[in-house]
Amino acid sequence: MAHVKLHIPGPVEVSEKTFQAFRTPMVGHRGQGFKDLYARIQPQLQALLYTQRLVYLSTSSAWGVMEGAIRNLVAKKVLCCMNGAFSDKWFDVAQRCGKAAEALQNPWGSPIRAEQVDARLATGQFDALTLIHNETSTGVMSPLPEIAALKQKYPDVMFIVDSVSSMTAIRLPFDELGIDVLLAGTQKALALPPGTALFVCSPAALARAAQQKDRGYYFDFLEFQKNAEQNMTPSTPSIGHVFALASKLEDIFAEGLEARFARHLRLAQRTRQWARNHGFNLFPEPGFESVTLTCVSNGARPGGRVVDVPRLQKLVKDQGFLIDGGYGKIKGATFRISNMGDETDATMQSLYDALDNAMKQL
Repeated sequence: MAHVKLHIPGPVEVSEKTFQAFRTPMVGHRGQGFKDLYARIQPQLQALLYTQRLVYLSTSSAWGVMEGAIRNLVAKKVLCCMNGAFSDKWFDVAQRCGKAAEALQNPWGSPIRAEQVDARLATGQFDALTLIHNETSTGVMSPLPEIAALKQKYPDVMFIVDSVSSMTAIRLPFDELGIDVLLAGTQKALALPPGTALFVCSPAALARAAQQKDRGYYFDFLEFQKNAEQNMTPSTPSIGHVFALASKLEDIFAEGLEARFARHLRLAQRTRQWARNHGFNLFPEPGFESVTLTCVSNGARPGGRVVDVPRLQKLVKDQGFLIDGGYGKIKGATFRISNMGDETDATMQSLYDALDNAMKQL
C-alpha cells in the first residue's frame, strides 16, 4: 500500500536514516554499550536545551512525564494554564492524581499571558503551575519567556512546561528561563517514532520531589537523576529510540540550531500565507501563531472562507498527503497543517501544490 505522507501535528514523517538507526542491533541496557551511547548524546541533549542539567530519557509518551511532574512536584495546589484540548486535559490529570487544582481558563485560540499567571500566583495558593508552550490543538504558542520570568517573583512555585510540539523548532534555553521542568515527546518536531520522552529538571524540582512520599517509581524524578548520573535509565528503555535519537541529533547539529529554528519559522509563515491566499483566516490570536503547525479557521472565526474539511482531506490524501481535520470541539471548524521535523521548502511546496489542486475541486 502506498505511503501517505504525514502533515498532521504528530506523529510526523520519519526519515529513512532515522529508521535505519532505530534498527541498530540491541545492546544490554545495563551494559557499557548503552552507557556509552547515553554518555555520547548527553552533551548534545544539553546543548539542544541550553542547559548544564542532565537530560532524562523516559520510555513513555510525554503524558507519562506530565503526570509524573504532578505526582513529584505538587504538594499544595497546582494552577493549570488552559487554552486548548491538551492544556485542559492536564487539569483533569491533576485531579485524577488526587491533587488540588485550579483552572486558569482562556478561550481556545488565545495565549496564556504572564499578567494572568501573575495575578493567580499572587494569591499564594499555589506551589506549582502547568503550561503548554505550544498548544497543538489550536496552533497557539504562548509567550514562554515572559511567563517564565515570573519564576523570579515566585521561586517556590514549580514551573512545569510542556514543549511537546515546540522542542527543537524554537530556542528553549532551560537554564536561562529558570523553569523547573521542560518536557517533550519524540514524535513531533524531533521527527522520531512515538514512544519516548525527553525532560530536564531544575535542582529545586528534585528537592521538591524528595519531599513527596507518593511520587511512585516509574516516573520518580529522583530515580531519573540517580540513573542519569550513571548514563542509565531507571527501567528498561526503548533502546531503538535512543539509537534513533543519536542519529537525529547528528542531523540537528549538522543543520545547526539557528538554521533549524529559522527553517521552522519560515515554513510556518509560508503555510499561513497559503491559507490567506485562499481566503482563510487563522485560528490563533494574531502574534501567537505556532511555528510548527498552522491551525486554519474554517468558520471558527468570523469571516474567511469555509470549505468541506473532510472532502478537502480526501482530495489531498488522494494525492498522497494527510492533513488534520481539526481537534476536539473545533474539529471541522478548523484544520491543521504541520511543517515540523524534517520538512523543507521543497517538501512543503509539494504539499501546497496538492492543496491548491484540491481547492480547485471544492
